[in-house]
Amino acid sequence: MSVAAKTVETVPAARPARTEAESVHRELFRHNRSVLDSHLLARVEEIERDWIVPLVASLDSTGEPVPDRAAWQRLLDGLLADERAGSPTGDYLADHATREEFTLVVREFALDGLTEAQNFFPAVPRLPIKAQMAVMRVLIDEFGCGNLQQAHSQLYRLLLAELGLPQEPEGFLDTTADETFQFLNVFYWLTQRAPHVEYFLGALAYLEASIPDAFTHQARACERLGIRQGRYYTEHLHIDTFHMQEMQLAIKEYETAYGLDPARLWTGARLLSALIGDAFDAAVARARELTGRAAA
Repeated sequence: MSVAAKTVETVPAARPARTEAESVHRELFRHNRSVLDSHLLARVEEIERDWIVPLVASLDSTGEPVPDRAAWQRLLDGLLADERAGSPTGDYLADHATREEFTLVVREFALDGLTEAQNFFPAVPRLPIKAQMAVMRVLIDEFGCGNLQQAHSQLYRLLLAELGLPQEPEGFLDTTADETFQFLNVFYWLTQRAPHVEYFLGALAYLEASIPDAFTHQARACERLGIRQGRYYTEHLHIDTFHMQEMQLAIKEYETAYGLDPARLWTGARLLSALIGDAFDAAVARARELTGRAAA
């Protein structure tokens, strides 16, 4: 029997985020991945108006003063340093999670891994040409420079196959939690409907800078558990260092061409940091709960 054909019978079925009705965040994800007519677009905007718009407004109003791009860089460096110090959730996944728990976490983020970077493209026309080139260099890497075996989503498929999980996004719509859907949905807003593209630039700059440290936990877990297809994580440990530099260049080129509100970069970074942190903490906690190993 091939690895892809195996099943993991010990992985419990995930409980839907809501039993009485579909979660609005799952609904929003479905709409974001579909062709929008005027009716569906109005529904998308309604959901976002109640969720992401007030969240961003709150961050805008509570952030530190960011007078220039150098101040933004210092704030970002401080945020990354705080996160680099580690967390109980990351340490647990790296050093203590069982294979069953790790599989549940992989399942939780499958919709992200299988659609990675697909929602970034609408931001490209909103950027000046030199900033477009920097962002496109990031996107080219995400898609393996046209080589299927190097594409990040394909690396995630190989990991899913080893763990006995489905390899297509449709297999995870009913097992993904709201916290993860919020992280998935935010880039559709950032790239298409956010009033200022600086929010996107700040969010993606944070993401590319944070992943090399964040994914060390998953990479350690794969090594400890003997999971062979951990390359999805190790690939990010080095390539995203380059992507971080490209995003800083994109921001610099945007400033040169159009001017820059660095406070919006900071809002984007804090927004994504909060959403990813919530999704990761919830995923690990849920995995421990489903396997009967919840923290005391």
